[in-house]
Amino acid sequence: MTVLVLALIAGAVIGLALGALGGGGSVLAVPALIYLLGFTPAAATTASLIIVTTTSLTALYAHARDGHVAWKTGALFAAAGIVPAFLTGAVAGRLPQAVLTAAFAVIAALAALRMLRPSAAEPPHRVRPGKATGTGAGLGAVTGLLGVGGGFLAVPALVGVLGLRMRQAVGTSLLVITVNSLAALAARTGTGLHWEVIGPFTGAAILGAWDGKRLAAKISGTTLQKIFAGVLLAVAAFMLADVIA
Repeated sequence: MTVLVLALIAGAVIGLALGALGGGGSVLAVPALIYLLGFTPAAATTASLIIVTTTSLTALYAHARDGHVAWKTGALFAAAGIVPAFLTGAVAGRLPQAVLTAAFAVIAALAALRMLRPSAAEPPHRVRPGKATGTGAGLGAVTGLLGVGGGFLAVPALVGVLGLRMRQAVGTSLLVITVNSLAALAARTGTGLHWEVIGPFTGAAILGAWDGKRLAAKISGTTLQKIFAGVLLAVAAFMLADVIA
């Protein structure tokens, strides 16, 4: 019963992050599955992708209904990341866990610092196919390597590189998360999973995503960026401390 309650609470928090911030779900899911629910790192990584993929689809529908998804940009990002996500997902299993954890923490911290850096002016609001494709491929590679949905990188990239507004970047990142996570999952077969935990976890995350979407409508884009960056910095610090210890 305790495990079930923890799964429900963790799922609700992760869904809230995905719905409101368009990412950070798998950043929180992996530590929760390992430290709260007793999953091995390999099983936690795969389970988090299942949870985040399902939750992202739900949150994507809610944001798309309100017109907060840039479909063309998101499609370019997603298509460019499929093959890199699959290839690096296959390679990730051969690397030491400490190396992956440290790399994840560094990248999360860099993404947070980018989000906190103020922009002098809003970039032109138009799709640049070459830049979108290149950034999407890099994002897919990182997603497959680290076993996360990639929203914590997609949102800064969509805002800072392609010039989307924060609220639209949040919605568009959910499309990218879904596709990249599915590609990474395809390279991570054969891992034993505890569906009795994953099921309730996913259900709570889906419900949390709807509340997160409503929360996003009440908070300014600048505030969302600061919250997002704060979450990333906290997770990065925790993971680095875990590697050093």
